Amino acid sequence: MERALDVLEMLASTEGDAGLSELAARTGLPYGTIHRLLRTLAARGYVRQNSDRKYALGGAVLRLGEAAERLLALRVRPYLTRLVEISGETANLAVLEGDSAVYVAQVPSPRRLRIFAEVGRHVLPHCTAVGKVLLAGRPEEEAEQTLRRTGLPRRTPNTVTDLTTLLDELAKVRAQGYAVDRGGEDVDVHCVAVPVVHGGRTVASMSISGPARRIETQSLDDLVRRMTEVADAFGESL
Repeated sequence: MERALDVLEMLASTEGDAGLSELAARTGLPYGTIHRLLRTLAARGYVRQNSDRKYALGGAVLRLGEAAERLLALRVRPYLTRLVEISGETANLAVLEGDSAVYVAQVPSPRRLRIFAEVGRHVLPHCTAVGKVLLAGRPEEEAEQTLRRTGLPRRTPNTVTDLTTLLDELAKVRAQGYAVDRGGEDVDVHCVAVPVVHGGRTVASMSISGPARRIETQSLDDLVRRMTEVADAFGESL
């Protein structure tokens, strides 16, 4: 079982697919062992073999991921509700899927004027606070590769599109433990995000989002401190 998980995790860390020799080299497992594991995983739909004979993750892994996201969304609701109570704004939970940040849960603000980020919506990470937190939780080289692949399109006049500036910002996010988006995805919306850490890894990002003028009137230090307490409690509960 442990070796099969090693193979799946190695495939997940590639940019798409990998050949038998690459998997053997990266896992340190013998060719024969790798081949037997891949044959079993393919029979169950967890991997598939492409026309070039390389292997990639199969649909069964995606179904597991979808189920995990639904469970995550169910369990996080009380914590997001607490963020709404703290901030008065809409609270969100996002995870990193491929090169996108995906909103998997939300509790809306009770205010008449409020912000919605549709559950299931994919956004490019360089535009959003949740995306920056998620990228900052990855190794620097991996985060840079993601930013290079996305192309850093400009969403608003406030979107940061310079790679060096973004990498510096990610370093700052790692050091301070939060990210702020001031109109990078929607010019009139500001967001504050903190990481959800489990097992020493950033597994998700919690955020609050609202109209720019309301977010700017809040004490950032106090808001981040209280958000971090909630995110840490959720991470410990996983």
